[in-house]
Amino acid sequence: MITVSEWTGEEALLLRSVKRESIREFAKNLGINPRTVTSWKSSPGRVCRPAMQQILDIALAQCTADEREAFRMRLAALRGEHSLSDAGAQPGPCSLVSHKFLPVHVGEALGTLYAAGSPRAPGPGGLESRVLPGCHRLARASAVHLYACGTAVVHLEEHLRFTSLTELAVWRYRSYPKDRAWAGKRIRELLLQYSSDEPVAVDPEYVLSAYELREHSWAGPGLETALQLLTTPSVLVNRQDPANVAPLGSGVEDAKFADGWAHPEAVAFGGGVSQGVAGWSGVAYYPQRTERALTMSEIVALELDAQALWALSSHILHVIESGQDPVMPDAYGWRYLRGASSRLTAARPTETAQHRVMREAILATSELPDRLRAAQDALRDGNP
Repeated sequence: MITVSEWTGEEALLLRSVKRESIREFAKNLGINPRTVTSWKSSPGRVCRPAMQQILDIALAQCTADEREAFRMRLAALRGEHSLSDAGAQPGPCSLVSHKFLPVHVGEALGTLYAAGSPRAPGPGGLESRVLPGCHRLARASAVHLYACGTAVVHLEEHLRFTSLTELAVWRYRSYPKDRAWAGKRIRELLLQYSSDEPVAVDPEYVLSAYELREHSWAGPGLETALQLLTTPSVLVNRQDPANVAPLGSGVEDAKFADGWAHPEAVAFGGGVSQGVAGWSGVAYYPQRTERALTMSEIVALELDAQALWALSSHILHVIESGQDPVMPDAYGWRYLRGASSRLTAARPTETAQHRVMREAILATSELPDRLRAAQDALRDGNP
């Protein structure tokens, strides 16, 4: 039986990640306030009080055998210890499908594009949206998703093959500036095409990636490590010079696989027939080809709505930080955000267990629900 001699916030967060629970769900199952879990994220090195140590000991003992094994492996990686069960896991080539999401808030000027777009079925957030072609020169598929609330999300689908995950990480960071510039240019072109007004400034900044892993040579702990590295590529590259991101070194990726590396705040999800990991900057998923497995299209649909709401809430919070009062059309005020937040976070009667844990993992690591609450409060204060 694995034991923890002294629980800190870091080990507690590690336990939450292997249990694949959101902050609220984890806190509820432990019988504690969600703020305690949040405090562990801000002070991961702080030693827990004796009563909390006992609570966490009991929670670990009640884990399934798979959860305890995952905790043991990640704890060893956290402490820099070699995990014998990872012997033989090493870097290797892989093929995958990359999905990039580039959101931006445009505002009322987006209305002309929205009117010209083709309607699409509402996603998990229930947001009204339409789509126009992206026409990216290199991507396998590209589209500009337009939301009635004034945000746009550019989606790029690229089919790739790399000799290592380090090579993929370098490509990812080097392609970001080009993708952001292209997305801004494409939206401005569409504004000029469908409107006679002067185009507004369009500058997508945030980029989140979702990867569907396809051909590879990993199994067991090696596959778990690969998915973790796909969601956290920053550990493989040197980003001191943003214009020239480079690999950290040939031995770094080897060491990560040898140690069974895992990020303490990443959240795994799956359902026995597939494996996935959600992190702040990305999602990695390896689906098994069965009827019971989640499809990548379900993850993409969730990310599109989540990124649209991220752009909208970021715009509202940025206006506040600049010392102004945010002003939104009545139809897209705080009640709109409240409704979208409820639809994203509430379980549906027809929702499968796999879809639920995926949704909770992505929302927990994105911290979108907290941003939506902050934006709601700001709009409510300004327009009760």
